[in-house]
This record gives sequence, structure tokens and C-alpha cells, in this order.
Amino acid sequence: METAETDYPVFKGLQKPLEFMGIRGRFLTYAAGAIGLSFVGFIVFSIFMGKVVGFAAMVAIALAGLLTIYVKQRGGLHAKKRRKGVLIYRDLYRH
Repeated sequence: METAETDYPVFKGLQKPLEFMGIRGRFLTYAAGAIGLSFVGFIVFSIFMGKVVGFAAMVAIALAGLLTIYVKQRGGLHAKKRRKGVLIYRDLYRH
């Protein structure tokens, strides 16, 4: 008797956490937001104060965002919020 594993090959993924340039998991979304915000900052500052100030603002915003991500990422599992107390879930299907 053959097992289903030999009959149907299943792709189980890479079995590695998502990482790009040292930024892991959900922090990739935060990094994309920080870079996007830095471009918006460049546009706004360059309109009102000039391109040199806009470029400086872009670099400052991007570095601040990425530095924040690296600091929060170093916290690891201990950075998760842990609620103390008893959580009570209502029965949603009961009328």
C-alpha cells in the first residue's frame, strides 16, 4: 500500500523565515512604509524649503525608520505584548 506522500508531492515551502537585508518578517512592511514616508518627506520638504533640505529630510526619515526597526527587531520574542489576567471569550454561536 502506497502512502499519499508518494502519490501527491506537496510543496512545503522553504522552511526558513522571511528575511531581506537583515530585516525579518513583519518588519519588512514597516521598512517599506519608512522608505515610502521618506520619499513623501523629500517631496514636501523640497517644495517648501529646497531640494538640499528635502534630500536631508529624506535621509533622516529613512534612517530613523530603519534604526527603529532594527532596535525593535532585536527585542525578539520578548517584545511581544503579554496581557496579564484572564481573557473571557463569549460563545459567538449561541443565541
